[in-house]
Amino acid sequence: MSSKNRIFVAPIIYILFILIPIYWLLIMSFKTNTEIGGSITLYPHQPTLDNYLFIFSDKSWYMGYINSIFYVLINVSLSLIVAIPAAYSFSRYTFFGDRVLFFGFLTFRMMAPAILLIPMVQIFSILGLIDTHIAVALAHCFFNVPIAIWILEGFISSVPKEIDEMSKIDGYGFLKYFYKILLPQISPGIAVTAFFCFLFSWVEILLSNALTVVYAKPIGAIMTRVASVFIANISILSAAGILTLIPGVIFVIFVKKHLARGFSMGRVG
Repeated sequence: MSSKNRIFVAPIIYILFILIPIYWLLIMSFKTNTEIGGSITLYPHQPTLDNYLFIFSDKSWYMGYINSIFYVLINVSLSLIVAIPAAYSFSRYTFFGDRVLFFGFLTFRMMAPAILLIPMVQIFSILGLIDTHIAVALAHCFFNVPIAIWILEGFISSVPKEIDEMSKIDGYGFLKYFYKILLPQISPGIAVTAFFCFLFSWVEILLSNALTVVYAKPIGAIMTRVASVFIANISILSAAGILTLIPGVIFVIFVKKHLARGFSMGRVG
């Protein structure tokens, strides 16, 4: 084996290694609980779609996916709306304590959600927002906005300040400059930021479970509840697990070009 081929062996082995759990989850989603509890097989001997049909026919299950997608979209939108102007301010202006505040934002992101569980439940209960999508979205913003500001500031700082001045000379107002010039320039950074916000909000369970009761229950909380009550229902949980991967895959496909550029630029590069 040539040295050039050896370079690709390790990544291929690693990719195959991390795909094994996904493949195992996939084949279990097409098996019955009886087959899963029997001998170990590398593929389903009697493949069935009953697990997926059950999820799409049971309201609590499919609404869990809708709820999760809904508050994740709200969270990503709010995080970007707040973070982009804030990141611009940190990038373009100097004020007392700006660097301390800027790097202090990261301490909020490093907090475990469990630390703020009780105060958030009490605050949203007082506001009458328990069991609503906006409560979960706002709770996730506490963790996503700081990292969004931190990432976007790096991308905005990479845009020369001379462009700001040239746009003023050309008669661009601030809003026109912001939407016509700045946002297209930092679109890879926006994609990367949206990716991290989506990732945290989609997989976070503790806060989303505590802030919802019935109406806005996310799929992660439903899977956790079913796993604890109906531990033998592995096939349905496997199908649900496969379905939770789909939104993330779709998101990456749509923004993959911007992600590729974004991860090689700015503060995450």
